[in-house]
Amino acid sequence: MTEMNEKIDKTVQWLRDKVNEANCKGLVVGVSGGIDSAVVAYLIKKAFPENSMGVIMSIKSNPNDREDALKVINGCKIEYIDLDLTEPQSLILDTVTNSLKEKNLYKEDYLRMTDANLRARIRMSTVYTVANNLGYLVVGTDNAAEIHTGYFTKYGDGGVDLVPLANLTKREVYEWAKVLGIHDDVINKSPSAGLWEGQTDEKEMGTTYDMIDAVLEGRLDEVPQKDQEIISRLHRVSEHKRHIAPKPPKF
Repeated sequence: MTEMNEKIDKTVQWLRDKVNEANCKGLVVGVSGGIDSAVVAYLIKKAFPENSMGVIMSIKSNPNDREDALKVINGCKIEYIDLDLTEPQSLILDTVTNSLKEKNLYKEDYLRMTDANLRARIRMSTVYTVANNLGYLVVGTDNAAEIHTGYFTKYGDGGVDLVPLANLTKREVYEWAKVLGIHDDVINKSPSAGLWEGQTDEKEMGTTYDMIDAVLEGRLDEVPQKDQEIISRLHRVSEHKRHIAPKPPKF
């Protein structure tokens, strides 16, 4: 058995152990059609063949993302539900923005990020609704590069019970995907949160996953100064995301 296969098997066993420790029955993950959620879907199906669930959640989404998500679902044969959350997300967003407009407080410049983060938080609330009904734990999809840079929504895709990919660089996620047999279309697509037209992770961050992986692995001589500064800034400004909400000292 290769070292990678051994790590995959140990991660699968870790997932089983965590479910047993929590006195739960299984695991659920949101399946986006991206590489990270694909790897997690395959892992939880291995861990709980009869008690794992994938949830597809479209919100004004590119139809290609749903097709890729279905390739993941069909590839690992996981049970799934397919939801369109466009209407509830729009209802909340419109209700809030209209109320702010009435008070002359609305900020148009922040709308795109407000919309994007609300999508992530509604998706996670939806996954927890599924998990609560089934007695499952919610599994996150963030990898080491995303955690280091804060490239996740606080209480959105970051609001989960377990994070099995947290120690993997993006490169390692791709390596696991190939070993697990994930569809080439999913492996070869550009990483994107699918939050707006043309959005990609690397374009939004201003650097590449290769550069972030190199920083995480201590290969700073391979990372241009510009990229080091971007990655350092992303890590610094997202520090709050990696901690529970702070409390004051006892006065």
